[in-house]
Parts: sequence; C-alpha cells; structure tokens
Amino acid sequence: MKPAPLIWLTQRRAINVNARTFAFSLTELLVAIAIIAILVALLLAAVFQAKGRAQRIQCANNLHQLGVAMHVFLADNHGYPLLFANRNDGYPDHNRSWMAQLETVGLNSSNHNTNHYQKGVWLCPSAQWNTRSTNGWLQEMTKSPHSYGYNIYGLGDKTDNLGLGGRVSFNFGFHTWTPTGVSEVLAPSEMMMIGDGFDASIALSRHNLAELAIYGNTLTRHQGKANVVFCDGHVESPTLKWLFEDTSDDALGRWNRDHQPHRELLRQ
Repeated sequence: MKPAPLIWLTQRRAINVNARTFAFSLTELLVAIAIIAILVALLLAAVFQAKGRAQRIQCANNLHQLGVAMHVFLADNHGYPLLFANRNDGYPDHNRSWMAQLETVGLNSSNHNTNHYQKGVWLCPSAQWNTRSTNGWLQEMTKSPHSYGYNIYGLGDKTDNLGLGGRVSFNFGFHTWTPTGVSEVLAPSEMMMIGDGFDASIALSRHNLAELAIYGNTLTRHQGKANVVFCDGHVESPTLKWLFEDTSDDALGRWNRDHQPHRELLRQ
C-alpha cells in the first residue's frame, strides 16, 4: 500500500535534511585537509628534531670514546699522536696518520688496514659530504672524507705549531716528527683536542664559516653546533659562531696549547 502523498513528501524532506546535515561542503573539506597537512608537518618536524638530537648524542658519544682512547695513548706514550708517525714507529707506511695511531694504541685495534675511519666511533651519523670533500691535501691520503678532525696546529701552522700534532724538522731531505708532550698543554680542560670535521680533512682548523658550506651539511649538521672533546676528556657542543668567529680570549685560547689567544695568527 503506497503512503499518502503528504506522508511521502514529509519523509523525503527529512531524508534531504539529514543528507545536508551530514555532508561536507567544499570549504569544510578544504579546511579539514589544511588542518591535516599542518598536523603532518608538525609531526615530521618533531621526527626530524628527534632524529637530529639522537644523532648529535651519538656523535658526542663517539668523541667521548675517542677521548678515553686518547688517555690510554697518553699513558703509554706520554705525548699526543703525531700528525703522521715517523717511519720507524711501527705503523704501516700507507696509513701512519694520527687516527691509525689512536686506533692501534688507544682503541687496541689494528683496523687501520680496513678504512677504520669510515665506521664505528670514527663516523658521525649526521655527516653528509659532497665531491669537494676529497680535494684537500689532508684528504689525499685516503681519498675519503673524515667525520672528525684533530687539533693539529691550533691557530698556528707547520712552522708555528700551537696544536697537538707535533713539530716537524727536516734533515738532509728527511723529516722527523717530535710529539707534543702532555706537560706542554697548559690547560687540558680548556684546549680542544678532537671535534667534528668541517672540511672533511683529518685536521680540526679554524675557518671562515662561509667557506665551509662547499663541503656538505657542515653548517646544519648539529643544528648550528659542533661536538668537541677537550684534552681532559670532557665533551662540549659550542656553536659554530663561537667556534669560528668569536675572537675573545676564551674562544681563541681554546685552540692553543699555551692557552693564549694569538690574534696575530688570525687570517685576515
């Protein structure tokens, strides 16, 4: 039996009202999509921040382990690793860098024959390099970028060495390296020893910040900071601006074993 026309019309209007009540308008749909997009963006940002924080902590832990290894090395040798070991020091000719010395003695390992500097405590999980990262003379030894650099020269250079890499002398065409003694570092808790490498070389050196962008993510690796282990073994995370641009006595003195600023050696 068909419903009366009036009842049927009332039911149809009710259905139309319910349909309009539960349907989304185009504006409402666009607003919902925008809100979801914002929430996704916030979530991704939080994930990236958490990942970056974890990588920064892992990097700091790597440097802490290298600091412990350095103290083992110092206990055995009473001096810091040389930039390059002398030929009669027992290290393979193809790899006598400070890293091989620290790996062999400080970490009690012989992995320096198998590219040890590209894994384990030698590898910063945040470091990303480009093709410019193998062009320097300190990279020529391995043709590979390095995550961490050694404070070899301080603010000086080969002829005016204020760092830890030893002093070189030339006799009859041969060179001999003399280690930096433990007692030569006047303020171990104030002198940087090993830190994030910014030009992919085996040296930690003071640079113009603008120059570092050509090597990779050196300016953004740790959200504008760097991890550094000091000669007494503690790790700090100074800002890049403090590390490379600050010219206060405190900032400059931390590069040099005599704990003096040596402004006369700054590049103009």
